Parts: sequence; C-alpha cells; structure tokens
Amino acid sequence: MIRAVAILRKDYAAPGICADSVTLDAGDRYRRRVALKGDKGTEFLLDLAQAAFLHDGDALVLDDGRHILVKAAPEKLYCVHAHDALGMLKVAWHLGNRHTPTEITEQAIYIGVDHVLADMLRGLGAHVHEVSRPFNPQGGAYGDHGAAHGAGHSHGHAHGSHAHGAHSHSHD
Repeated sequence: MIRAVAILRKDYAAPGICADSVTLDAGDRYRRRVALKGDKGTEFLLDLAQAAFLHDGDALVLDDGRHILVKAAPEKLYCVHAHDALGMLKVAWHLGNRHTPTEITEQAIYIGVDHVLADMLRGLGAHVHEVSRPFNPQGGAYGDHGAAHGAGHSHGHAHGSHAHGAHSHSHD
C-alpha cells in the first residue's frame, strides 16, 4: 500500500498540485498511523514517525512523490460570544481550566458540542449557539501535539483550585 510518510505544512504546500485530498474532522486529524481514502479514491496508509495534528491546508507526502491535500471537515460546534473582552477572557479561562479543545478567533470561541459546558458558559453570561464549520483547535503551549485531544479527554484528577504548573504568587 502507498504510504504517506511526511507532512508538508500549509505555508509550504501547493494545493493546486495535489493529486487528491482527504477531508477529516479535528479528531481524525491527530494521527500517526491509519489507513485513509482520499476524496477522489486514492487509498494510502498514513505512516508517520509520531502522532501529529494535520491542519487544514497541509499536504501529506506519499512515498511515490504525490501530495494529498488535508481538508478540515465541517463539524457541529458551539460558537461562544460574550458582551465584552473581560467576558471572553472568563470564558477562555474556564474552558482552558477544563482542558477543552478550543478554537479562538477574533470574533468568537469555538468548542465541541457539550451541553454541560454550554450551561456553564451561559451561567457566565456568554451567548452560545450551534454552528457547522471546520474546527481548528489551538495547539498546546509546548507544540500542537495536544491540539486534538478528544472530548473524552481525562487525566484522572479534578479541576478545583490547582494551578496547572503556574507559579503561585503572594501579593501581601
């Protein structure tokens, strides 16, 4: 089977020369090894040395030299708005504290559909409505290896008042 062995990031990819494309949601764009079928029927094995997040517009380099364009599939998401910048900061903080995969744009914050989170955000005064669009969650602070943590993300601890590696400062 033909293998995709490298990623050509979107800043360097030339979509016009791609032999095919593959359309994937955000969860399916974080992979190391998986059999895929392109939108025009090209079958290939994604076979990377380590898991990587595939961004909309990246190209996969096949071992025969052809390129496959990566497209982000539309997904059902929540679009979150607040009345002001402080409200948006509070929304972002609460989502980050819960390690929620989040896309932050100048106009809105986007998250996966989760009714519990929607109720929490509305309780903070945010406006939440469902949309369908490609989801491009932010990468982690140490690279984008965690960009597509699934909605089932769990790491076995509660999120009370711990600092997640931040330094604690006293302001006496």
